Amino acid sequence: GTPPRAADAQSHAAESEGAGEGGEGGRGRAAEEAALNGWRGGGEAAARMTSEEWKQHQVGQAQKWPAPAYMTQSNPRGASYTAYRDETYEIITRWRADTKISYRPHAKAPGSKSHVRYEEYSRAKTVAQALALGSWPADWCWDYERGFIRVMGPVRDEPLDPSKVGETDGLSDVDKVICRWYLKELAKKFGMTVEELKDGKCGGESLIMRAHRLVAQRDARRALEAARRSGRKVSEAEVLASLRNWAFAKNASRQNVLPEGKEWVWSDNMGLTRDRTGDIHVTASSHTYPEVVQLLNQYLIDRLPPDARSFKWTSLNVNCNYAAKLHRDAQNFGPSFIKAFGDFKGGELNYWPEDDRTVDKLENFRKEDKISLDLKNGLALFNGNSGHSVEPFEGERFSVVYFTAGCYDKATAAAKDGCR
Repeated sequence: GTPPRAADAQSHAAESEGAGEGGEGGRGRAAEEAALNGWRGGGEAAARMTSEEWKQHQVGQAQKWPAPAYMTQSNPRGASYTAYRDETYEIITRWRADTKISYRPHAKAPGSKSHVRYEEYSRAKTVAQALALGSWPADWCWDYERGFIRVMGPVRDEPLDPSKVGETDGLSDVDKVICRWYLKELAKKFGMTVEELKDGKCGGESLIMRAHRLVAQRDARRALEAARRSGRKVSEAEVLASLRNWAFAKNASRQNVLPEGKEWVWSDNMGLTRDRTGDIHVTASSHTYPEVVQLLNQYLIDRLPPDARSFKWTSLNVNCNYAAKLHRDAQNFGPSFIKAFGDFKGGELNYWPEDDRTVDKLENFRKEDKISLDLKNGLALFNGNSGHSVEPFEGERFSVVYFTAGCYDKATAAAKDGCR
């Protein structure tokens, strides 16, 4: 489904050894240079290692230096083997000049330029030293994904975001290199300009989220144009492609749906919403990526049954890869439509249509009173204010809920126009 996010990336960087941001972690520049000068050229002897010697040295090394756990999973975006993972980007962009690292000894086979380079820069003990010894962020990504680098810290709490820093922000040489590389790397990977990535970001969006959402927007626009040109319906495959590209936010506010043991879910609201301050407005992501919202809306418009043609909605709740626990929605007005997308088994909607809220405790619902709705193969119209839950599932599952926010009548004229 949606790729495992790098919000947990810090767990891949071992224990942090300091809280303060600083160029070289308290070490003087002169001492750093002296250490580097002592190492430069020191890899020449190792570079003369024979193939047989190298093979003998590799015995047991893969077990001592395992690749990150996320690398055992297939690339969720379907990219090529050499395309770096989202998790890797968000790990590398947490590194600082004084982040302590160690390299797996003699990891690359002799007889190539990469072996000679690796023998030189693998002597580094910090990221700053690795940079000075000739390695670059692309090398760090490649080596980290293969388990060639071990990180001891300290690392940043959040990834370094090039769109949020200026030239006068006290950046180290490592910071500057990472910023320039990361912007160009994402732009190249996703087929867009650096300016597109930097400009127009929504609040709370990371650079990698911005990139994925721009791709979802671009594909949604193409799908809408193709459907209009040929006079056809928006296809389920087109909706699924947009949902796969969309970068979901971690949502910890939906406490009523959180599965057991979870602190957040991948879930976004689009259209009209009321925020925690009580302000009623159309979400920023809806304005920034309008074709994504239009594509989801058009899918339902194309398929509304004749007896539901008058159905209207103000908002969308878009979910990824979680089975909502038994709950009632509190802020909906009237019925909702729901549809699930993806390649999954299970995931039916359990629904208690006769729930009139006289049963206070949801755990007291009787199983025989529920109905099971197959959302993979059709739309369902239901009352979200009645009890409902999602069955466990295997595979990739997205869902879209179309509903009217209970605050609509109190919305300003501008907010209502935004919905239209």
